[in-house]
Amino acid sequence: MLSQKEMDTLKQIAKAIAGQFGSNCEVVIHEISDKSTYSSITDIENGHVTGRKVGDGPSHVVLEQLGRGDDDAADQIGYLTRTPDGKILKSTSVYIRDEAGKISAIFGINFDISMMQMAQQTLDEFICPKQEGRKEPERITLNVSDLLDDLIRQADELIGKPVAIMTKDDKARAVRFLSNSGALMITKSGDKIAKHFGISKYTLYSYLDSSKTGGE
Repeated sequence: MLSQKEMDTLKQIAKAIAGQFGSNCEVVIHEISDKSTYSSITDIENGHVTGRKVGDGPSHVVLEQLGRGDDDAADQIGYLTRTPDGKILKSTSVYIRDEAGKISAIFGINFDISMMQMAQQTLDEFICPKQEGRKEPERITLNVSDLLDDLIRQADELIGKPVAIMTKDDKARAVRFLSNSGALMITKSGDKIAKHFGISKYTLYSYLDSSKTGGE
């Protein structure tokens, strides 16, 4: 766990970055602890960019780190995210470790590039004859309920077919994805996931047990 002095230093850096790059640049500090599943944001500058505030819940990268439980995570630099109101952000997540090498905080930068993208798309119409498909930016959520819905949607997209025609192996693969993403750390998520895939909670946890033993 980081000391108060270290947390204060992160807040000082956050304020400096936000001041340097202006109101389109949000800087957020997530604390990684037992309470982070529901309230991870301890400091945020320019929170109007995503609509979040101190005390709000975790992002995908925070929940995934909590679910993974290891300290081998690599910083994620310059990936795209999307706010609930449709703004496209260029985001960076930096994993901050304490003296013992354990990840104790995530330092995030989210820069609103929506207007820049619009300008780029206008130029591309003149410059590029054909647009290739682009990966949908990850959505920034405001609460764990929306986050769980997003993760379930991603699990469906991973399998690539409607739940109604998923095989047992398909559902087991989807459940393992949700487990690795930290979804099962959310209270009562097991009930929602089981209902979505049309399986019992016993079957849900049997899929998880089989993955730990190397089976399907």
